[in-house]
Amino acid sequence: MDAGSLNSFSNLKGQSRCPLQEQLLQRKNSKENMDRFIPNRSAMDFDYAHYMLTEGRKIKENQTACSPAREAYRKQLAETLNMNRTRILAFKNKPPAPVELFPSEHSTASAHLTKSAKPRRHIPQSSERTLDAPDLVDDFYLNLLDWGSSNVLAIALGNTVYLWDASDSSTSELVTVDDENGPVTSVNWAPDGRHIAIGLNNSEVQLWDSTANRQLRTLRGCHRSRVGSMAWNNHILTTGGMDGQIVNNDVRIRSHVVETYRGHQQEVCGLKWSASGQQLASGGNDNVVHIWDRSMASSNSPTQWLHRLEEHTSAVKALAWCPFQSNLLATGGGGGDRTIKFWNTHTGACLNSVDTGSQVCSLLWSKNERELLSSHGFTQNQLTLWKYPSMVKMAELTGHTSRVLYMAQSPDGCTVASAAGDETLRFWNVFGVPEVAKTAPKVNREPFSQLNRIR
Repeated sequence: MDAGSLNSFSNLKGQSRCPLQEQLLQRKNSKENMDRFIPNRSAMDFDYAHYMLTEGRKIKENQTACSPAREAYRKQLAETLNMNRTRILAFKNKPPAPVELFPSEHSTASAHLTKSAKPRRHIPQSSERTLDAPDLVDDFYLNLLDWGSSNVLAIALGNTVYLWDASDSSTSELVTVDDENGPVTSVNWAPDGRHIAIGLNNSEVQLWDSTANRQLRTLRGCHRSRVGSMAWNNHILTTGGMDGQIVNNDVRIRSHVVETYRGHQQEVCGLKWSASGQQLASGGNDNVVHIWDRSMASSNSPTQWLHRLEEHTSAVKALAWCPFQSNLLATGGGGGDRTIKFWNTHTGACLNSVDTGSQVCSLLWSKNERELLSSHGFTQNQLTLWKYPSMVKMAELTGHTSRVLYMAQSPDGCTVASAAGDETLRFWNVFGVPEVAKTAPKVNREPFSQLNRIR
């Protein structure tokens, strides 16, 4: 069992800070930390320097009294004795001439390989932007941050859901729920980037139209306690509750509960559908990961899982399907486990396990490179970028002062937002810009296309 909320929501103190306001960092004095140029002593001629500072001055003073013949003799003598130099201090040695180790016919091929090699991408070590997130609930089992396809970030702060538009950095309040229903325990955008699902502490789920700022409906009867995780699959909204149940809700019809998955003995804290929509991964506080297949779903009886993965030794919230290999799933364990594991979801085999040394709170695959980003808790509260499949650390991003509970990825896949128990929201340019801009997929607006038929 993993550490959940550090303080109950009822004990949260009021904050004077405004939500999602940018934190301005004071610049250091420009005179601080200035570099020094240190001369290279091995490149200096101290005897010549001493001569120029003593005898050379006398020569210059007597130059007017010298005859032309004597001046010509002095110049010839200085050239012969290498005394016609003008620079005394040297800051670097002249680089030696390169030695050609290979025959000339190989030089062209070597130069071609050097030019064709992909340059190493620069990964900024500090966050691009930091916003205040007062009243952010510090609970490992919740999912309070999501970035929609319309480039709008949703974050739940206490009883309120705020929307931050990344295109113009504007902030708006979507909804504030009553105390008897809150706090908000999960948020998840529909594929269309307009509609959003909001899970509540009282077991209900609200569906909102963010453009019209209007509530469309409330889903009731799915769970007996709070809804901490959700995932969309076209018109199906899958919800996971503290009661251990997973429910598929068809938002187009009145009787929305169409399938129920039972397999977890404790709270379901992670849900992710594969890109194909055929397989669902679920992680729970019972340290178990289940793989469910849509083809095995039944509306008459609870659906049987395809695979039950029990190798983790702590709660599993972090789940991420690989974008370039459809049957590859990454999972992360809590504070008692600290590992990232990779699974073949066709066979249920564990392909690799990496000990990260700290609680794994969230996982995100890069959409452009073979890289995986993980967020962590004690002791460093860092984001770690891994190269797949070698799992070599490419970067460790620090700045948060409490565990990094939630991460969300921008629609273009370049920027990652992270929210932590320190009540800050940070933005990181960690994945870089794709080399070739791909055509954006057609927006699927099917989930709410028939919503007007609901009565």
